[in-house]
Amino acid sequence: MTETFDLFQQGREHLAQGRAAQATVPLEKAKAREPEKASIREALGIAYFRIKRYAEAEAEFRKMLELAPVDDYAHYALGRCLEKLGRQAEANGHYKLASSLRPGQATYESRIRDLG
Repeated sequence: MTETFDLFQQGREHLAQGRAAQATVPLEKAKAREPEKASIREALGIAYFRIKRYAEAEAEFRKMLELAPVDDYAHYALGRCLEKLGRQAEANGHYKLASSLRPGQATYESRIRDLG
C-alpha cells in the first residue's frame, strides 16, 4: 500500500508543479494497483484534463461517480470534460447536479449560467 501511496503523492507533486503529463505516469501505476480509489481517479482525471485528453478524463470522472455518486467535484469535472467534448447539454446536467450538492459554490453556478 505504501508504494501505491508514494506513486499517488508523486503524481500529485507533478500536478502541483504544473507537470500534468509527467503526473500521468505514477498516477496510472497507482490506478493499476488500486483501481477503486477515487482520490487516484480524481488526480488522474485532472492530469488528463490539463493535457487535453478529455475522453480519458471523462472516463476517470465517470468512475469516480460510480465510486461516490454524490461527489460534487466529480460532477463538475465531468461537466468540464463533456463541455470540452462538445456535449453542452449533458455537461450542464452535471453542473446542475454539482451545484445542488454544494449550493452556493460560485464556480458551479457560473458554468450553469454560461451554458444557460
